[in-house]
Amino acid sequence: MNNNKPLILISNDDGFTAKGINELIKYLRPLGEVVVMAPDSPRSGSGCALTPTVPVHYRLVKQEPGLTIYACSGTPSDCVKLARNTVLNRTPDLVVGGINHGDNSGTNVHYSGTMGVAIEGCLNYIPSIGFSLCDHDCDADFSPCEPYIREIASMVLEKGLPKRVCLNVNFPKLPQFKGIKVCEQALGRWMHEFESCPRRHDDKYFWLTGEFVPDAPVNEKSDNWALANGYVAITPTTVDVTAYEFISELQSRLSITE
Repeated sequence: MNNNKPLILISNDDGFTAKGINELIKYLRPLGEVVVMAPDSPRSGSGCALTPTVPVHYRLVKQEPGLTIYACSGTPSDCVKLARNTVLNRTPDLVVGGINHGDNSGTNVHYSGTMGVAIEGCLNYIPSIGFSLCDHDCDADFSPCEPYIREIASMVLEKGLPKRVCLNVNFPKLPQFKGIKVCEQALGRWMHEFESCPRRHDDKYFWLTGEFVPDAPVNEKSDNWALANGYVAITPTTVDVTAYEFISELQSRLSITE
């Protein structure tokens, strides 16, 4: 590995053959040395899941100057851990997840394997970004994202990010964007989350589906609003999930305290 260039570790949850990750590799190669450790098949919705019950295996897929690609039997978080602990000779300067085929705005961040990549990097104090496009098509057009991905990644490589903060970046499905908005996460919940798909003699089969219902339907500060109105949404995301505003009240409710 070339120690004179920034080291960029890439993974995803759609698998190493997905178009999104291969476009991301192409966009980021000019910025440094790229190492890819990605799942060997789709792992969508895996969040920050790990594989503690069976061994995790990886294999070399491709190696050329400035680019090494591995396929891994584990989850996106496994991939980041495995790369850091087994194949890299130094700490990455940047960890990147994506480009995901599908939206990871709002509360999707908690389910997203793409953001699992970014969160795993962030937990280790490595500047980290998750990129997603609001298009599930396996042949989605990622080209409008290219200049934004290069600009955001370059900025993070140059200036870094605060500890425990990563970036959740979502692109609307459009041929061009109005610009960038730094947003807050849209709050809400998923409803109507399963659709029946019965099999012969058994009606207890269901496909995961759903509709996201925001708490505030018109919140111009939210990532959902930005995407619906043609903007790239960047949500700074923290891995500290402490509800600080509730600490004092919780203490007052309990009969046993310090």
